[in-house]
Order: sequence, then C-alpha cells, then structure tokens
Amino acid sequence: MIKDWFFSILTLCVFGVTFVYYDLKGRLALRRSPEAFDATMADLQRRLIDSFRISGVSVTIEGAEFVEDGTAFIFVSNHQSMFDVPIFGGLLTGKFPKYVAKASLAKGIPAVSLNLRSGGNALIDRGDREQALEAIADMGRTCEERQVSAVIFPEGTRSRDGSVGEYRIGGLEALMRSAPTMPVVPTAIDGSWKVFEDNMFPIPYGTPVRVRLGPPIARHEGEDHAAILEACRQHAVDTLAEWAATNT
Repeated sequence: MIKDWFFSILTLCVFGVTFVYYDLKGRLALRRSPEAFDATMADLQRRLIDSFRISGVSVTIEGAEFVEDGTAFIFVSNHQSMFDVPIFGGLLTGKFPKYVAKASLAKGIPAVSLNLRSGGNALIDRGDREQALEAIADMGRTCEERQVSAVIFPEGTRSRDGSVGEYRIGGLEALMRSAPTMPVVPTAIDGSWKVFEDNMFPIPYGTPVRVRLGPPIARHEGEDHAAILEACRQHAVDTLAEWAATNT
C-alpha cells in the first residue's frame, strides 16, 4: 500500500504538469492547422500513458496489425475507465481518434477540455438525445472528411468492476450513417478499471491493461447496424472471458 501511494503521488505530479504543458502547446498548434493540433494531442495521450508507467501500469495491445494501413476506422469498445481514452490516442499512432464525451468535460481540464472543444469531438448532453445524436453525426462527418478515426463506447458509462454492460445502438448508428466508408473495429479493453478503482488514490502498482482489436468489419449498403453492434459486444465479452480464464 505504501508503494502504491508513493508512486501514485509521483504519477499525479507528472500527470498535472503534462496537462498544463500540452494545454499551452495545443493552443499554439491550433494556430497552425488542424493536423498540427491532432499531432499534438496524440503526443499528449502518449505522454499520459507514460505517466502511468511510473506506477507500473503496463499496456499491451493485440491485433494492431489489423489497423496498420492509412485507413480511418470506427473503434467500438467496452468502457472501463478514463484511462481507455489515451489508450486509443496514444497507441494507435496516426489514427488521431475523435471521441464522444459529456459536454461538461469541455471546461476546466487543461489540454483535455481544449482537445474536446477544438479537436472535432462530439460533446453531448445526455439529457438531450436529439442533440447527442446530432453531435455524434457531426463528428462522423468530420472523421469521414478528414480521414481520422472515431472511438465510441456504446455502454454509455464506465464499468466499475470490469464487466461488459449493454451496448446501445443509437450513438453507433448515428456515427455509422454519417461515416459510411469507415470500417468498424471491435475492441476489448480489460484492466483499466483497476487503475481508477479508487479514483487514482492510490493507483494499484503494476496494474496490467490489455487491449484486443478484432478484424475490421467492412461497410456496405444495407448493412445491419444492430448485428454489427452485437458482434462488437460479443468480441468484448468473449475476449474478457478468455483473459479471465487464463488468469485463474
């Protein structure tokens, strides 16, 4: 426990400095171009992953070979914690993924709020379904036009124990309709919930986080969005069950 606290304090110090530094760097990049801003925010997310390594957190990714070309993708993943976000932006170099986030996060968090406001992400009001779906559709159109990737967590909220919840169709359907050429990548994440189990106070030292990407699902006219959603959820369920069995 003392070890957890010691390295957590170091991690949080680096975490805070990283946010402030990249907030300033991001504002300068915005003056140059959207591409410069994307590259800066990708670097931010890589550095956030690095900061967690101070607490011994490791991240391994399987299936990266499925997304190595220059294609933009829609990543559909289960959701365990806020650590899931830099996993996509920090490890999938060059994909510059956009996210769906609560509108309240667009204020008060250095670098993160700047990215959410200015990076082409979808800021949603969970109490206004029509607004949320339109914001997601706008994000999809931006991703399609700029050929950058999108990430969506169809559970709509974070798991507190690592289990996979219900996947909701609305957001993914809006995203797929507005980005009709972008293949869908089923994604499974496990272990990140443990990093935030106590809201980082402390971070359990040496927590392993695993990510598995499935083969991309090609897009075509008349596709069954509900079937694609279920395939993505089943990928997460099966992967987490497999990992759990190998850990026992």
